[in-house]
Amino acid sequence: MDRRNFVKTSAVGVAAAAAPSTISAAKTSPSHSPSAPSLRLRSTRPVCVADVSSIRYKNGGPESAIERAYRGITEGEDVLDAIVAGVNIPELDPDERGIGFGGLPNADGVVQLDSCLMHGPNRWAGGVAGIEGVKTPSLVAKAVAELTDHHLIVGEGAANFARQLGFEIEDDLNTDRSRELWVEWKRRIDPGHWLDPEERLSGRSQTGGETDPDMIRRRRGNGSGWLRDRDHEARLELFQDASLAAGLSMVDDGLIDADSFWGTTSLEAVNPGGDICGVTTTSGLSWKIPGRAGDSPILGAGQYVDNSVGAAGSTGRGEANLYNCASFLIVENMRRGLSPKDAGMSALERIRQNTVEGRLLNQRGLPNFDVRFFILNKAGEYAGVALYGSNESMFAVCDENGAREEALEGLLEGSPRD
Repeated sequence: MDRRNFVKTSAVGVAAAAAPSTISAAKTSPSHSPSAPSLRLRSTRPVCVADVSSIRYKNGGPESAIERAYRGITEGEDVLDAIVAGVNIPELDPDERGIGFGGLPNADGVVQLDSCLMHGPNRWAGGVAGIEGVKTPSLVAKAVAELTDHHLIVGEGAANFARQLGFEIEDDLNTDRSRELWVEWKRRIDPGHWLDPEERLSGRSQTGGETDPDMIRRRRGNGSGWLRDRDHEARLELFQDASLAAGLSMVDDGLIDADSFWGTTSLEAVNPGGDICGVTTTSGLSWKIPGRAGDSPILGAGQYVDNSVGAAGSTGRGEANLYNCASFLIVENMRRGLSPKDAGMSALERIRQNTVEGRLLNQRGLPNFDVRFFILNKAGEYAGVALYGSNESMFAVCDENGAREEALEGLLEGSPRD
């Protein structure tokens, strides 16, 4: 057996061996009250909740991430093994541009990935941030949790750690399409230097005169370059961020899916025995400053699990989750007796209250970004909530009734850009 297979096999073996003994110890420990809810549950309704990437992308195979995870859980697979195997599907799918292989790159055109996960019954956790060259950062995060005393390894150190364990390190995780989108973003933020050959030829006569205003768009104020987005100044005034304004114009033009622009997959699950695990994986905010890490690799922000209570995972503006430790807050809210929905809404209200900078507010004085949470408790009750809810804002669920999309419930009406 080669080193790579040995490491992966042993890591799974450690998890499988540890979980039953941990559960058994919990059931017989005299320090636990006989009436403790986590011990009195005879059977839990198994369920998985996740973002929509977990149901919409199959990488050419028969199952989505949430379907693979649910099947593994109901067949007796360790919960963490099942959900990581699930998110590996969209991580490897080049058409999903918010995570893994082909994820949208940073401002330098480099794909940097983040992931974290938590194993509820074992009280294990692991994460990686800013890792380059590994298509499945969730597997590296799993190795951190299972094989080390650490919870987070970052940057070049994370890549070296993966290399030592036999993970294949790619020179570049861009696809042709993700690189094309990065070049298009560069054209929109710096039109004086990054040009479109077809637009140059179509928008000028052979003598160099302007011919087609709709093709040319309009001149920049300083006379250099051509604007591809008529509404650039309006977006810039609203968001005070040229990078974000350009990226959202690409969403509006149908070049990037809105969910992929904010980019993250988070999947939480509970098995019939009441054991809970969660995993989050992402390529991060599109066109981010190189080295930026959002909430996804951080325990308590983009992901949190307490096996006696429940789990919460998130997508959306990572900085909002980091500031508010939102996933941890949701689980603590459930510990106090709140339902998954109410626990999530309380955290969203905290985010709303703490968003006070003008650059982060829309014309109504509300957050100009969205945050979504996927939540479940030990009994198998679940919720999907967001700052803004609409019929087009969905999340994924898989239970005894199969895999499906359900509408997110919003704290606020309208959209972030109203």
